[in-house]
Amino acid sequence: MIVRRFLLLLACLILAGTVLGPWAMAQSQAVRDDSDVIATLTKEFEGAFPQNSAPQGGVREFEMVAAPAVWGIVPPYRTDVWAYNQQIPGPVFRITLGETLKVRLTNRLQQPTTIHWHGVRVPNAMDGVPGVTQPPVQSGESFIYQFTPKDTGTFWFHPHVNTAEQVERGLHGVLIVEDPGEPRYSRDLVLVLDDWLLGPDGAIRDRFVTRHDLAHDGRWGNVPTVNGRLQPSLSVRAGERVRIRIVNVANGRVFAPLFPGLSPQVIAVDGMLTAAPFPLQRFNLAPGNRIDLDLIIPDTAQGAVLPIVDTYTRNRFTLAALLVEPGPAVETPRFKPPQAAHFPDWGRAADAPVSHEYLFDAVRGGPYGISWRINGRAWPEGTETELESGRFHRLRLTNESHRLHPMHLHGQFFRLIARDGKPVDERFWRDTVLIGPEESVDIGLVPLDKGLWANHCHILEHAEAGMMSVVRVN
Repeated sequence: MIVRRFLLLLACLILAGTVLGPWAMAQSQAVRDDSDVIATLTKEFEGAFPQNSAPQGGVREFEMVAAPAVWGIVPPYRTDVWAYNQQIPGPVFRITLGETLKVRLTNRLQQPTTIHWHGVRVPNAMDGVPGVTQPPVQSGESFIYQFTPKDTGTFWFHPHVNTAEQVERGLHGVLIVEDPGEPRYSRDLVLVLDDWLLGPDGAIRDRFVTRHDLAHDGRWGNVPTVNGRLQPSLSVRAGERVRIRIVNVANGRVFAPLFPGLSPQVIAVDGMLTAAPFPLQRFNLAPGNRIDLDLIIPDTAQGAVLPIVDTYTRNRFTLAALLVEPGPAVETPRFKPPQAAHFPDWGRAADAPVSHEYLFDAVRGGPYGISWRINGRAWPEGTETELESGRFHRLRLTNESHRLHPMHLHGQFFRLIARDGKPVDERFWRDTVLIGPEESVDIGLVPLDKGLWANHCHILEHAEAGMMSVVRVN
């Protein structure tokens, strides 16, 4: 009896080996193939951007006060706003790579606040997210943000407390980290795009995170502005070569700026230089996104008014205008546009396995009547994802809703790999990617900066209603 059972067991093991052996070998080969792909992509990434920041200059110190103010968004109306240093937008801080930025924030609001340095790879404790990296700065208190940026480029900053209201009321500014080795432009312009929801009296409509906002693409205003003004004119001269830095700080509106009759080249996206310049044709600038443009003002444009037009919706409108001064054209600087020193090929990125998938949807309920969720959970009950530092990861972001979602990952840059499974060869980095209704995108990244980082929709109303999770980089 015992011998018979032994023989039966032996036969089963032989059969299992015959059937499962090839499958097990195939699985083992797949794991080896995946490891080879990841190793290749990780190796190609090396040198794409610096891992550490070494202070090589002095400390640039600034004072910044968040407080109520009055601003003329639509003359002759005067609008009650919240502002940094009594101005809309807030300060434009310019520092040189290697310098340390030190900003003392004083809170004169009647509610807590913080500063998040959007797109800047800061030490985790300086990221400004309550419940993740720091406690909020209470009314009447101050907090010092101090760090040495690792990257050059165009970045911005805003609160990460009651963000949908505080940003909408005017709390935002720009940080520019300059590379002294880059060529000098005739002029360097910053265009901060925003929109405001104003009543007939010019006052900000003070109902925030409404069911309407949550059921749609966030709060879209009725007064688009550039640098806090309705359709301003910006002076330039014929022949000038201008660097234009465009930042979208709106709560929900997507812009697609166009310069009719001109030929600007995109040289940076979300602060990081592109692999090579490319023509600005249709670039959807979602909340949080930035682009840097290289633009030559034609020699024959003296006295011309050159409009900057938004083309995102069918109802095109003028955002601002470049007003070309009369007089002879200046000499145009001749140089090769700046571009990334190293950009990985990542030709095999589509072969890499998906490390994590994030599913976005909404359900009824929660404090605002609608909860936006990531993987079935609304923040602060969101899940935590772990990523290994210094290793390639492919993440899938799947939008199961009918609304837009510009997803922003703190502390990291990533590259778009695919939309709805179709490979995309974007030759630039991002920190925010716009995902359309029922669309899925794959992104690739090699996280360098360790810590706990927020991952959220930058339609601020969606984030306020729960569309946020965290990523831990070990």
